Amino acid sequence: VTTGQVLSLLLLFGASDWVSAAIRYAIPEEARRGSAVGNVVADLALDLGRLPGRRLRVVSGGNKKYFGVDLTSGALLVNERIDREELCGALSPCSLSFEIVVENPLELYSGTVEIQDINDNDPVFPSSQARLEISESVAAGARFPLESAQDPDVGINSLQTYQLSANPNFALDVQTRVDGSKYAELVLEKELDREEQRELNLVLTALDGGTPPRSAHVQIHIDVVDANDNAPVFNQSTYKASVRENTPSGTLVARISAYDLDDGANGDIIYSFSSHTPAKVRELFALDSATGELRVKGQLDYEETKLYEIYLQAKDKGAVPGVAHCKVLVEVVDVNDNAPDVTVTSVYSPVPEDAAPGTVVALLSVTDLDSHDNGLVNCFISPGIPFMLSSSLKNYYTLKTEGALDREKAAEYNITITAKDSGSPPLSAVKHILVRVSDVNDNAPRSSQDSYDVYVPENNMPGIPILNVSATDPDLGRNAHLSYTLLGDTTFGHLFSINRDNGTLYLLTSLDHEDQVEFNMMVQVQDGGFSPLATNVSVSVFVTDLNDNAPTVLYPQPNTTATYTDVVAPGTPAGHMVTKVVAVDADAGYNAWISYTLLQATDPSLFSVGLHNGEIFTARQLREDDPPEHTLVILLKDHGEPVLSTSATISISVAETVKEVLTDLTDVAPASDPRRHVTFYLILAVILVSAAFFITMLSVGIFKCYKWRQSRELYNSSRSTTYRTPGPFNHIDAVRGGFTPPSFYHQVYLTTDSRQSDLLCKKPFTSSPLGSRQGTIRNGEPGLYHQIVGTASRLPTPAEQAQPNTDWRFSQTQRPGTSG
Repeated sequence: VTTGQVLSLLLLFGASDWVSAAIRYAIPEEARRGSAVGNVVADLALDLGRLPGRRLRVVSGGNKKYFGVDLTSGALLVNERIDREELCGALSPCSLSFEIVVENPLELYSGTVEIQDINDNDPVFPSSQARLEISESVAAGARFPLESAQDPDVGINSLQTYQLSANPNFALDVQTRVDGSKYAELVLEKELDREEQRELNLVLTALDGGTPPRSAHVQIHIDVVDANDNAPVFNQSTYKASVRENTPSGTLVARISAYDLDDGANGDIIYSFSSHTPAKVRELFALDSATGELRVKGQLDYEETKLYEIYLQAKDKGAVPGVAHCKVLVEVVDVNDNAPDVTVTSVYSPVPEDAAPGTVVALLSVTDLDSHDNGLVNCFISPGIPFMLSSSLKNYYTLKTEGALDREKAAEYNITITAKDSGSPPLSAVKHILVRVSDVNDNAPRSSQDSYDVYVPENNMPGIPILNVSATDPDLGRNAHLSYTLLGDTTFGHLFSINRDNGTLYLLTSLDHEDQVEFNMMVQVQDGGFSPLATNVSVSVFVTDLNDNAPTVLYPQPNTTATYTDVVAPGTPAGHMVTKVVAVDADAGYNAWISYTLLQATDPSLFSVGLHNGEIFTARQLREDDPPEHTLVILLKDHGEPVLSTSATISISVAETVKEVLTDLTDVAPASDPRRHVTFYLILAVILVSAAFFITMLSVGIFKCYKWRQSRELYNSSRSTTYRTPGPFNHIDAVRGGFTPPSFYHQVYLTTDSRQSDLLCKKPFTSSPLGSRQGTIRNGEPGLYHQIVGTASRLPTPAEQAQPNTDWRFSQTQRPGTSG
């Protein structure tokens, strides 16, 4: 505030102790806090230096202290925000009074601050939007008052004028009241047309006189009220639609649309049939009065009517309704509503399975009531079957065989024939034809096995079934009826028989493993076709061994009155072989494996018998006090189930020479015995045979040494081989010759654990208990295979054996490369 703006008025009252003076200032509203209003110390001519002691202060009315004094400078400062509109409202001018009090001496000064207005307020409308409704029938020149805006500022900063946004229909007229305030009115310059413009949006702006001016805006929304001055109008005079025949009820055909520029009831449209629409059309079609949708109501038939011409009208709801008319042309479109029909004219069934490709099986005809493409029919059958369809005439088809038929794979065919027309969508019909395939005898019988091996224990019951030959024939009926016959019945016709109907093989008699081990025959399986087919099946019957033969003692000769005495010299050391029990078992395998045990002896401690070879050895050295005569009873058992056994009695004399024994025997023998010399000759034969055996074993040893280098490895392996009996053999222990059957061929295993021979004989062409047709002798350990050919022409009779000077020998032929 400048000095020129300060008016000082000092009033001195000489009659009192204090002085009163008045000052006046002017500031704009909204001055910042701390801003200076004026220098009251200078204006009041106070001494600035004495102010701190005089306690100068500013006193103003009200709750707020708007002013304060800076004691250092003497300036009057603004303490609070000052809003002129808050203090004075619309009053002008607006001022604030205050008093300055100083003491020593007490002085009172009054002051006034005029609050000058600034343009700090915008004009304000009562609402942000104004809404008017003006009928389109109102004439030009009509006036419509608008709400005024308010501006709390005063003077030039208050509301000064109004402005209206540009528009073709209205103008703005601004008026001034008596108090100087402004208000505005809308003036209609051009008539409204609701059909052209349903509503108008104007902007009214209020402006004050500030620099720059402040303004306020209000949206004026004018709704143009309708008058029924327009009739309904269809968007097109003729509508065209197409609909398929057999379309279900309720299907939309067409939607007609009319518009009315009027509003409200004047613009609401009702659709209906015109008065000259035929009743038939009203039965087939329905019209929605609100939406104008034309729908199918009845059943349309293309064959009856192909085109419908329908007249419709639209009417509004005004007091004097307007009406509009249109026409709808509905074309009925033909649809593929008839499926093809397949008729089977003839079927040739059954078809023989050997029918040639191209054989006619059935004739068919196809019809379709539709026309054009809807009536064009194609037929086909499912793939994967040996049939085909061919057509030489329109709508006629022939079903033929395409490939070879096989009744065994498919006895019948359920052929599906599909007829499909060319409509859209296509319709089809299905026809099933059952074609059976008749059988032809084109399959030979088939056996589950090409050959059968049958194992029959010996001593069987006659008439038992031993095998059921199983065969099948995939043909049918007579062609599959099988009969079974034995080929070459003259060979085994007395032993075997087969059931012709079921193929059961019977054994007519009891078999003996020792007589024949194997029977081979051929069974023919034949069907019953007119050109019969047959299959041959090989059958091998193996006779398995049973333990039905006890061991037979060959030496000493059983059931004879001759006495067999073996001689041993006194003092013979332990381990000396005295004699050997020779026995044979007609069975095979383990049933023929003989074991020897000492059952009874004069002195059990003197002699022992080999468990597997029957050799009798001295168990200890003979003493002088041992009895001169010893009788040993040897028990021979086989290994069959059950065990069969026999016994042999051996007489042993202790003497220096055979002559002594013979003398003793002569003394002992009764004089009346006509065969008293038999013992002598028998002992002599035993001695000779023992000598021959010794020479033979010596020769074998020499030959073995000769071949030792060549067969060392074979010899070593043979040493590691334990004693065993090849199951299928008949065993004969024959250390003494002269007891083999005539012309007997022997194959033998010898143990390698002992230097004495264990002769095990096998009959020709014998087989194992399991029926194998291969001689298990071939599977024996290397180094154990020998051949011994008996030279005796026949077995000696008991009388011949008792005659002296008879020497029964056997020769041994050894295969090269074998151990002794």
